[in-house]
Amino acid sequence: MGFLGDRATQALRFDELEGRFDAWLLCITLALTGLGVVMVASSSMPYAMSNGASPFYYLIRHVVFLAMGIAIGLVLMRIELKRIEQHSQLLLLLCFILLAAVFVPGIGKTVNGARRWLNFGVSNFQVVEAVKLMLIIWLSSYLVRYRDAIGDSWKALLKPLMVAGALVGLLLIQPDFGSALLLLAITGGMVWLGGARIRNLAIPALAGLAVMSFVVMLEPYRVRRLTSFSNPWADALDSGYQLVQALIAIGRGDMTGVGLGGSILKLDYLPEAHTDFIFAVTAEELGFIGVCFVISLFALFTWRALRIGMRCMEMRLPFGGYCAFGIGLWVSLQAFVSMGVNMGILPTKGLTLPLISSGGSSVLMTCAAVGLLLRVSCELDRAERRHAARVRGDAPRNDALGESDEPNMSLPPVGSNRQAPLTAVMSVSRGSGGRSRIEPRFGAQR
Repeated sequence: MGFLGDRATQALRFDELEGRFDAWLLCITLALTGLGVVMVASSSMPYAMSNGASPFYYLIRHVVFLAMGIAIGLVLMRIELKRIEQHSQLLLLLCFILLAAVFVPGIGKTVNGARRWLNFGVSNFQVVEAVKLMLIIWLSSYLVRYRDAIGDSWKALLKPLMVAGALVGLLLIQPDFGSALLLLAITGGMVWLGGARIRNLAIPALAGLAVMSFVVMLEPYRVRRLTSFSNPWADALDSGYQLVQALIAIGRGDMTGVGLGGSILKLDYLPEAHTDFIFAVTAEELGFIGVCFVISLFALFTWRALRIGMRCMEMRLPFGGYCAFGIGLWVSLQAFVSMGVNMGILPTKGLTLPLISSGGSSVLMTCAAVGLLLRVSCELDRAERRHAARVRGDAPRNDALGESDEPNMSLPPVGSNRQAPLTAVMSVSRGSGGRSRIEPRFGAQR
């Protein structure tokens, strides 16, 4: 009876282990959002007053969307990953429905000749922001199901690329060239992390590059953007105007900046100062030190996301791992493009700086993505703590022989064709605390 009582106590102690969220990721996110609130307040006041609105109009709007985004993130933090994975096909269907809905009269809204928004009366919603997150979820589910085949099978490789291509086609019709390129980059990165060979990805990548180049040549304004960013001073009052003003703002910032609220370029000189070009205003007011701080925050965010993804693969949580990889790619690539555009190293793309720029749709969905990433970190922590309990002998055994319910960590049989790139066992090593772990790898190898 005493033995049964001890076993029951161990089982209870094991089942009560709860996951904890990644505190570092949460602190980094709070730092980015806090900086965003400050910079939106500083950069949007002149624009709001020039339009006859309250100086705090865009700040209040940003805070409202931020609160709504936090609420959505909190909801996602409470949903188990397996439930999200079960609805991945529905989310993919919703991607196509949303991108097609913008072309429906009365529902879609045209701004500056582009149909990218859904009209909800009080506000507009840019659907591609939701599509980014839903595509990442679907790709994660797909890679879990086909991780053994994607390194060798063209059919398994081409399906996610064709899905991304169809979504990109709808984006180009809107048109939204920058978001289309971002979706392709996220898809390519996740498929590579899922085990696709570089040489197999090269052919679709070259084909996609040719198609995108052709699309650029069809529109003269895109050609002007590509040529003007290389020398914006050649047409400083027309095609190069935005970039010239952004470069002047960055140059004025020097080492320590002109101080919060001291920007001159935001006074109707720099268009979209509180959205696409908020990084230039940040550089002007906070200087090189502030720029380094912003870049460091995004680098830390990316590092935490990738670290969570790698640890998920070690603990046999592939869906959560791929979600973490996808969100890390999304935020890091979009931040890189946004900052690159402001500094003149990339053509103008019209992408916001995640968690910092004003933009309701972007703020909502980035907060939702962070909520999902925190959920992944929670389930990862729970899995690691349960594994540690098994190692200590606190976990219940499955049978009379004393076999643990720990997943099999043994090597695959000799001659096996199993090709799970980030989950395939290359070797089994002992981590800190005597924990067995899988050594993951990138890309399919022979």
